[in-house]
Amino acid sequence: MRQNFLLVFFILINCFLSTLQAQHLEQLDSVFIDTKMKIPRKNSGKMVVKITSETFNRSQGKSVAEIVNEVSGIEINGSHSNEGQNLGYFVRGGRNRQVVIMVDGVQLNDPSSIANDYDLRLIDINTIEEIEIIKGASSVLYGSGAATAVISITTKKSSEKPISAQFTSTLGTNRAAQDENYKLEEFTNYAAVNGTLNKFFYHLSFGNRYFEGLSAIAAPDGESYLADIYNRFNGKFNFGINLNDHISFSQFFSMDKYKAGFDNFDYTDAENQNISEQLRTGGHLEWKFNKGFYVFNDNYSWLKRESISSFLSKYDARSYSIDNYVAYNFTKQITGLVGLSYNGSSFNSFSIPYEGSELSQDVIDDIANFDIIDPYLNITYISDFGLNTNAGIRLNNHSNYGSHLVYNLNPSFNFKMGNRNLKLFASYSTAYITPSLFQLYDPLYGKENLLPEENSTFEGGIEFFMDNSLRVSAAYFNRMETNYVDFVNVDTELYIYQYQNIDNTFNSSGVEIEVYKNFVNKISISANYTNTQADERFSQRIPEHKVNANFGYQMSSKTNFGLIYQFNSEREDSFFNLATFEAEMITLNSYGILDFSASHKLTKSLKLFAILSNIFNQEFEELYRYETRGRNIRVGFTMEF
Repeated sequence: MRQNFLLVFFILINCFLSTLQAQHLEQLDSVFIDTKMKIPRKNSGKMVVKITSETFNRSQGKSVAEIVNEVSGIEINGSHSNEGQNLGYFVRGGRNRQVVIMVDGVQLNDPSSIANDYDLRLIDINTIEEIEIIKGASSVLYGSGAATAVISITTKKSSEKPISAQFTSTLGTNRAAQDENYKLEEFTNYAAVNGTLNKFFYHLSFGNRYFEGLSAIAAPDGESYLADIYNRFNGKFNFGINLNDHISFSQFFSMDKYKAGFDNFDYTDAENQNISEQLRTGGHLEWKFNKGFYVFNDNYSWLKRESISSFLSKYDARSYSIDNYVAYNFTKQITGLVGLSYNGSSFNSFSIPYEGSELSQDVIDDIANFDIIDPYLNITYISDFGLNTNAGIRLNNHSNYGSHLVYNLNPSFNFKMGNRNLKLFASYSTAYITPSLFQLYDPLYGKENLLPEENSTFEGGIEFFMDNSLRVSAAYFNRMETNYVDFVNVDTELYIYQYQNIDNTFNSSGVEIEVYKNFVNKISISANYTNTQADERFSQRIPEHKVNANFGYQMSSKTNFGLIYQFNSEREDSFFNLATFEAEMITLNSYGILDFSASHKLTKSLKLFAILSNIFNQEFEELYRYETRGRNIRVGFTMEF
């Protein structure tokens, strides 16, 4: 199997280097996420992934998780399963709590979740303008949790016209590979009105995403399980003012809610339901002055979650985050950035005690809370002769753990040869992950004297690019992890589990290769390959080999076609055997999925699109015994005025 997959990959690379006109991921010449300043890609010392609006336009109806899952080095486990399936963010051998999700410049988190992570299922992809992703330890600029990746999402801005509108509607099937019926069971709708009136701007949007037909657990042969419905609503209002060419201010209010059905953990059918709801508000202030700029971003989140099953539970969490920083150009080559970030988190939880019949509060926010205040400094040096350096430090001040210092050093050298550039880069960076409030204070599994995890990442690589017509890059990474917080059995006779630090040092390493090229105006191909050598303790559900490839054909200025292929090699998974009361390992088979997409601009304002996913109706598992999507059809339209 390994030889077959390598053959496919190198054939794709060959095809890629001989044909194309890429419109896919990292085309733009500037990046932001690795320095918090827009700099030319050639001066960046990282392999920054930039997913642009063109990608979203060609992937209508997909979720955010599906799009991010096409990036090298990243496995979003559950993105091909039932729409309401819990998502695993597996990056460079890490887990959810080691990935930071940013929206419009602010880190989002759920203090009531086990991993303190943010749920990508809450985000409507139609609201997104672009996504930037940086991999490796990035705690200097992005704080606790930024150990394996930062996924920074930027939402759409207001039109410069007084009034503009967009409407998107999608219909589709939602079936497993073994299902025979192609019924319409997917409905997605989105509407937005926005514009600019003199100095004032506004943006109002509403969306709904509804899926039926697919069970969370795969039914045994000869049986059928009830569909587990997913239903999400999103609403947001953003408004602001451009005081002049130098100062702008905006404020937003948003509501996001979904209901997701799920089955029992013993793989039997059930009508359980997860309900997740969040209210958010926050703002953005930007002041540009002669030699720099100042930015202030904040976000307040109120989150409510409820799990309706035989183990009824409710959670109520609050989180307030601030990130503000000032950048100053000391010279043409040297820019300094000084920032201060804050996060305050708390949560309440309620459950039914043993032999009880009513909900009882078991965690109170007066106890389950913490504050993090972090000053940080970052220096960027861009020389006239090719040497570039990005270096920084951050002092984490945690109300439970005191102070902790992290740092980053990221040199690179750019060789310019006419319109061609060859860049060599390396970095060494550290990160920390403070235990979540759940891990600290949950009455059954928590432990209050847990220590923060510590990560360090070495990365080195090479990148070749020629104008906007070709880019080839390869990177090697090695990640070390200590004080890992694991869920362990502390009493084998009574089967009592608890979160505890593990004394061992764990190591993950790997290689990421990306190739993009522009050639001819009608054809585009892009591809990436990831090899991940995850530590055995954390290798579950992480493929050792993963390939993504994208082929596009622009038949005319109005009509486009595309093919997207993804291959995942064999992975290990585990399940709890109720007969032996022990966790057992099982190997999940490798799989490859091919999707086809087409779009046609019927008029200036109306575009039609269609997607045929999993063309060959491949049966596969992302998680043991959980259902995945087979061949499905999706059609829809977008209108813009």
